[in-house]
Amino acid sequence: MSHSPTDRVRAAYRRIAEADRPEVWITLCDEHDLLVAAKEIEDRLAGGEQLPLAGLLVAVKDNIDVAGLPTTAACPSYAYTPGNSATSVRRLTDAGALVLGKTNLDQFATGLVGTRSPYGAVRHAHLPERISGGSSSGSAVAVALGIADLALGTDTAGSGRVPAALHGLVGLKPTLGLVPNTGVVPAARPYDCVTVFAATLTLAQRGIAAMTGPDPLDPRSRTWPDSVRLAAGARPRVAVPDAAGLAPLSAAASAAFHAAAERLEAGGAVVEAIDVRPFLTAATLLYEGALVAERYAAVGEFLEGRAGSPGGADGAGSADDGIDPTVAGIILAAKQLPAYRLAADLELLDRHRVTAAAALAGFDALLLPTTTGHPTIAEVRAEPVAVNSRMGVYTNFVNLLDMAAVAVPAGTADGGPFGVSVITRAFDDQVGIDIAALLTGEQAAVPLPPTGIDLAVFGAHLRGHPLNGELTTLGARFAGTVATAPEYRMFALPTEPPKPGILRVAAGGAALPGERWTLSPAALGRFLAGLPAPMSLGVIELDDGGTVLGFHCNSVAAEAGVDITHHGGWPAYLASAPLS
Repeated sequence: MSHSPTDRVRAAYRRIAEADRPEVWITLCDEHDLLVAAKEIEDRLAGGEQLPLAGLLVAVKDNIDVAGLPTTAACPSYAYTPGNSATSVRRLTDAGALVLGKTNLDQFATGLVGTRSPYGAVRHAHLPERISGGSSSGSAVAVALGIADLALGTDTAGSGRVPAALHGLVGLKPTLGLVPNTGVVPAARPYDCVTVFAATLTLAQRGIAAMTGPDPLDPRSRTWPDSVRLAAGARPRVAVPDAAGLAPLSAAASAAFHAAAERLEAGGAVVEAIDVRPFLTAATLLYEGALVAERYAAVGEFLEGRAGSPGGADGAGSADDGIDPTVAGIILAAKQLPAYRLAADLELLDRHRVTAAAALAGFDALLLPTTTGHPTIAEVRAEPVAVNSRMGVYTNFVNLLDMAAVAVPAGTADGGPFGVSVITRAFDDQVGIDIAALLTGEQAAVPLPPTGIDLAVFGAHLRGHPLNGELTTLGARFAGTVATAPEYRMFALPTEPPKPGILRVAAGGAALPGERWTLSPAALGRFLAGLPAPMSLGVIELDDGGTVLGFHCNSVAAEAGVDITHHGGWPAYLASAPLS
């Protein structure tokens, strides 16, 4: 079966017709135009270009700019047509992805239900009486229906995670600022984040990797720190809620959550229950506190200009404006908040960050249910604010506390998909991905960030050996096995603990087996600073002609040791001559 870009486009439009879900889309690209773009991708590939996302089809939430397509934020009277794509979209298309169109959402990205739109409530992909989740509703459904490979959402309160959980998808929410927000309609600017939906964790990670990187046009853009951790390690410590922390769940959902925690344990994680109230308390600040003023700052003046009479029931404007009354009520009410309330809540948020950090001390991640349940559209219409609030119990705090999250499927509960989220400190994105991979059964080949410095080890720092923890505690990532060029000899050195040194020789060498580990620059610096004599680091030539930084010893140290080259490596030597 062919999977050329043009074939993928044709298949997507057939699927759109079959699914017959017009509420998913606000603007759909013309099929002919997209076929022309797909042919251009094929020509670029034929010309030798490297396009890591060649031919992948992307649905874009309609609060993210795509050049030449209207941006509405699900409000027809707000619409404008940008001349440039958002940085996130441009980076995807530069990598060969093709944009199918703009998807429906809770208006101005205000909601977790997917029903607050004049373009129609977005029904769940497979349970149409239930909500799709929001605010990135259309994006999630486009992936769940098998139309798009990737979809972009935005996430302020959980909008990139709740729809993923309700559809059995992966929702990847990176650390704030890693993916620029240039060209994104703000909801609450300090806490907004571009996210990715995909059917698999590895595909979602490819999408995030393509979009990540600083942007001088985004004042909140961030870069990876030099000390970034590149792996979770073989025995990550994961916190989970105690019984009180799971009280919002049904019995079936609670059982599904415990089953996910057990799968983590089976995969090697150490799981321990904690009191999650510090996180859940912080979550209430997003809508119940003065931080909601950010939403008025984003679009409040626009809504004011179209408000109905002061005596109206909602002040939301005329039907022609397409303004959702629930959304308008939330945003316009924030105008009345005094500045001192915002200052006080920002101070309170700082205190919550300290408390939450203390609760997570000693852990690599926090595992939570992604949301509390899966209501019907009728239930949301009956209680639009209360139901929406319950959906964000486990998500609202993440961006407030500057954390990253990965939402992944975790079975079923109450007649539909159930999902969990792996939540980590800022910039520990790859740690979260690694832990989530224990649940999805996947393994990312290239970490986030896809940079680092490779180090070859040959003895006590190998996996399963006494000093391997010196690497894993620094967030080093195992990157495979290596062998030296046949120009080295290995010596057992008189050190404690025992370790070998390798020495390049003019003749009589052998290819010596070892392991390649990838570290961040700061991690390598700390590792080198603690390196005891007689060990040193230098360039080692490999049997494939490449080179890598690795352990050496000098000729003086080698003379004090025992030549063990003939054993064929340190593990083989230890096996043949057990140390007392």
